[in-house]
Amino acid sequence: MSGDKYKIENQNGVYFLTFTIIDWIDLFTRKEFSIVVVDSLNYCIKEKHLEVFAYVIMSSHMHMVCKVHEPGNLSEVVRDFKKFTSKEFIKMMDEIGESRKEWLLKRFSFEAQRIGRAKNYKIWKDDNHAIEIGEYIEIEQKVNYIHENPVKAMIVENAEDYIFSSASDYADKIGLVKISKY
Repeated sequence: MSGDKYKIENQNGVYFLTFTIIDWIDLFTRKEFSIVVVDSLNYCIKEKHLEVFAYVIMSSHMHMVCKVHEPGNLSEVVRDFKKFTSKEFIKMMDEIGESRKEWLLKRFSFEAQRIGRAKNYKIWKDDNHAIEIGEYIEIEQKVNYIHENPVKAMIVENAEDYIFSSASDYADKIGLVKISKY
C-alpha cells in the first residue's frame, strides 16, 4: 500500500486496522452504507476465513481487530472488502436517493484520477494503519478503544447501545456482525 508505513507482514496475525473514507468524508452518516459494511464483514467471516474480534463504524472511518485464518491472507481480504464495498456504495447512492450523490461522485472520481490507481472512484484511503497485536492486554486495549469511540464522540452514552459496533456482543447481546470474543 503506497505511503502506508504500517504494513501487514504476518498475513495470519491479529491486527488492529483502521479504514478511512478519503478526505474523512462522513459517508456513514447514512445507515445504508454502514449496512453494506456489516453485510460484507459477515460475508468475509463466512467465506474468506476472517475472524473479527471487535469493530466499530464511525461517520468517516471504521476500526477493527481481526485476523484471517489459513489458507486466506489478510491483505487479500482487505483488498476484496474495500473493492466490493466501494462498488456497493456507488450503487447504494441511487437506491437511497443520496442527496450528496453528485458531490460525492465528483470527489471520489477526482481522487481516482489524482492517484491513478482506481478505475472510476476512489472511496477508501489506501492506508489501513495496520498494527499487529499479539498480547492479550494489547488486544483488550484495542477492543476497549474501538468500543469507546461512539461514547467519546458523544453519539451514545453507553458503548453497547451503538448498533454499528461489537460492544453489544461484549455486553452479552447479539450484534450485527458475527464476532469472536478474544
